[in-house]
Amino acid sequence: MKIKQISLFLENKPGAMSQPCALLQKEGIDISTMMLADTKEYGILRIVTRDWEKAKAVLEAAGLPVKVIDVVAVKIAHRPGGLLDVLQALEKHSVNVEYIYAFPEACDGNAIAVFRFDNPDAAIASLEKEGIGMVDSPSLFA
Repeated sequence: MKIKQISLFLENKPGAMSQPCALLQKEGIDISTMMLADTKEYGILRIVTRDWEKAKAVLEAAGLPVKVIDVVAVKIAHRPGGLLDVLQALEKHSVNVEYIYAFPEACDGNAIAVFRFDNPDAAIASLEKEGIGMVDSPSLFA
């Protein structure tokens, strides 16, 4: 249940996010979710889209540095402690979370958290053992 995520390094300056968003819009590529992390000099824009292969090609053709990685979309009970339940299940299996971003009430009343793990396959196996639901690509992009 791995999902492809595109990561871009952008200069931390006004308008830097406009270029990739305009390129994707011009090609009719919809962004399902995104996250921007920044430092003083640059930002890392992370994008999840159904058309990740086309998005990658479009962004690379424009000279943008693109990296594609696997992430896992996890259903989180939308209540106090919902995220904690997932984190404790992962901790029980010694799974490392590199980063996470989420959007509320995205799937059957649950939040969805997009996780980057150092070992996605081990994380998926651990989540399955603990009965924690994940979201496949078709459900995420519905």
